[in-house]
Amino acid sequence: MRKSFLLRGLDCPHCAANIEREVSGIEGVAEASVNFSTSVLLLTISERLAGNITELIQAAVHKHESEVEVIDNDIVSPERSASHNAESQAHAHEDGGKFLIARLVAGAAVFGAGLLIDRLTPDATRLTLAVFSVSYLLLGGDILIKAARNIARGQVFDENFLMAVASIGAFAIGEYPEAAAVMLFYQVGELCQGMAVRKSKRSIADLMDIRPDYANLQTGAEFTKVPPESVQIGDIIIVKPGEKIPLDGIVISGDSTLDTTALTGESAPRKAGSGDRVLSGCVNQSGVLTINVTETFGESTVARILNLVENAGAKKARTENFITVFSRFYTPLVVIAAALIAVIPPLIFSGGWSDWINRGLIFLVISCPCALVISIPLSFFGGIGGASRRGILVKGGNYLEALSKVDTVVFDKTGTLTYGIFKVTRRIPANGISADELIELAAYAESYSNHPIAKSILSAYGKPTDGAVLTDYEEIAGYGVSVNANGTRILAGNRRLMERADIAFEASAAPGTAVYVASNGIYAGCVIIADEIKPDSKSAVSALKSKGVRLTVMLTGDNPQIAEDTAAELGIDEVYGGLLPADKVEKVEALLTRTTRTGRKLAFVGDGINDAPVLTRADIGIAMGGLGSDAAIEAADIVLMTDEPSKIAEAIEISRFTKRVVWQNIAFALGVKGAFLLLGVFGIATMWEAVFADVGVALLAVLNAARVIRH
Repeated sequence: MRKSFLLRGLDCPHCAANIEREVSGIEGVAEASVNFSTSVLLLTISERLAGNITELIQAAVHKHESEVEVIDNDIVSPERSASHNAESQAHAHEDGGKFLIARLVAGAAVFGAGLLIDRLTPDATRLTLAVFSVSYLLLGGDILIKAARNIARGQVFDENFLMAVASIGAFAIGEYPEAAAVMLFYQVGELCQGMAVRKSKRSIADLMDIRPDYANLQTGAEFTKVPPESVQIGDIIIVKPGEKIPLDGIVISGDSTLDTTALTGESAPRKAGSGDRVLSGCVNQSGVLTINVTETFGESTVARILNLVENAGAKKARTENFITVFSRFYTPLVVIAAALIAVIPPLIFSGGWSDWINRGLIFLVISCPCALVISIPLSFFGGIGGASRRGILVKGGNYLEALSKVDTVVFDKTGTLTYGIFKVTRRIPANGISADELIELAAYAESYSNHPIAKSILSAYGKPTDGAVLTDYEEIAGYGVSVNANGTRILAGNRRLMERADIAFEASAAPGTAVYVASNGIYAGCVIIADEIKPDSKSAVSALKSKGVRLTVMLTGDNPQIAEDTAAELGIDEVYGGLLPADKVEKVEALLTRTTRTGRKLAFVGDGINDAPVLTRADIGIAMGGLGSDAAIEAADIVLMTDEPSKIAEAIEISRFTKRVVWQNIAFALGVKGAFLLLGVFGIATMWEAVFADVGVALLAVLNAARVIRH
């Protein structure tokens, strides 16, 4: 079973990684993942743990962070967790931040006094030591306490330990100003870094702030505000102008325009009226809507979106997993390296113990991996959040990362590149018949048919047909229909119907299904019925090629000739028609062998229930979420809420931008730290530069990661 916990007050990425590892070791926990960006712990556990899992989690969390509050998201609605946590932590950090700033100001003032005393009276060693000690304790007392507490729990190697050892070591060798300076600049950097992280977290929470707070439920003749969770299928609610639609449903009465930006990323408002389906999370802009609820809140669109985005943190990218493992082994190694730098050279070279110990301490300060531990997960979650703002739901950082490597995109046709709705696309009259007369003849011939082709002809005619004038209606299986309308004998059907009636006609080569029409034995022309291509399908294929996608393929169960015509119109490279669901899987398997050899990825885009097996088999499954089936959305790794194929290229761009930022941070952090480590070893870098190489780099990396959210 799945469980979710809110870790309120979690602001240490290193601790988040330790908590994840600690919880994963609990017997009965199959999988554990801490999303630092939303402070949510996601678990897969056995049924027998359900009764006492909260106590076990609290014990594991408090082993690393005693001040973190563990909240069961089954008690506080999981859909609220990210935004709720951001709000609650904002107030807590506001109070804590004021105290920290006051402490930093006081510590900095005493530190300045110490520098002044040291300059004016360099021989007053005891006074200098006392003043810098006071400054040090004001600035870094909490760091020492945290380090001691963690050591007592067996958690030695973290940033608190590194700073404590480095600063105490500086005191030991008489470098009092440097010892206090380490704590001063470390705390200032941590403050700025914390503000940047919280701002990024809040930006992510804002992206998911689509949850409605209440529903106006009809109770008798009145409407009462109730929590959305309490509304049942079949209940009646009203939504006033300016309110969010709380649950999915069908409009019973009222007309309005809806702002769907939060769901689809589209700024253009959509009209909604009687009989229209409306989705939760949209904002009602004008009129009052009365809605019949069709889904409970847990199954509503807004809940599913929030669940998808929040759970995305559980599926980490390979880069994220690498950084987690890297930081776990990296810190102990640099402590050993620092000790060797402090001890080995003085044994080889005469004298200089104090100098080499100082170099080892500088090495410790520089080596803290915070820049990577914070910024990499923040970048991926920012990419996921930014994509969701545009109506692209990515179910995990692993899929976002994989998307950057896509070079083959395979499309289903019906419902993906086309609307899946038959429509009259051409009228080709003959023998002096006008186009309007042709469609009228066809409409009367198809008046009694429920076939989708007949419905498309009647829709194109746009007027009601008078059934009173129709006689001798006959449906000829495999050919078409025959009917008398006011004494005119009308035939409408395929080419075999014309041949059977011995009527001279001209076969159409136009793409689509041709319905040939004859009036009193004379050919009147043909009506072309086709599945209408989505307006952005052609530009979507073009955009993918501009992004470096090498191969585009279309798989469809439709007529091979129609499939060929559609592919040619859209500029798709390869097309296979007349396929069953199993055939689609087979074709994708064959295409996957090509991409596997090159290390690239294949994405399949579909919408129907018969696409679910292919969506699962592809490297990346992309489903049309607006009109797509639940099975397709469940099987997919990425969901497009607007049903627009052009969003695929947009998703690839977000993926590649996220990956660029991630590697920029990796290169920047390791490059700067590597350079300063060398400078420290050779005695060129001081504690001042060491602090910048730690907190300064981390702050810049976080600010760079924040670009992903705004992209």
